[in-house]
Amino acid sequence: MSFLVKTAVSAVIIALITGFAKHSPRYGGIAAALPLVSLLSLFWLYAQGEPDQQLSKFLFGVLYGLPSTIILIFTVALALKYSAPFFLAIILGLMGWGLCLVMQKVLLLFI
Repeated sequence: MSFLVKTAVSAVIIALITGFAKHSPRYGGIAAALPLVSLLSLFWLYAQGEPDQQLSKFLFGVLYGLPSTIILIFTVALALKYSAPFFLAIILGLMGWGLCLVMQKVLLLFI
């Protein structure tokens, strides 16, 4: 499938959610929390003819990244709640995200 088609469809979906979030931050956040990127990626991989085994590996990778994503979102939300500048909140969230990924990797060595 064409890169431009994938980009256009994905961009329209993101733009719709962003517009929705302007009018209703809570419900926009819920819509943004839907696994849209994962589902879009899964759909595009399927459309490209990837085997089910690859799709399964992809989804397990998504699950592996979920805890660190939760840490990132929680950290940024908490920092913004307490009036941290936007970019500092993002940097703190990314640091928490990276630390969580490292901790997961270390913990999995012992399992």
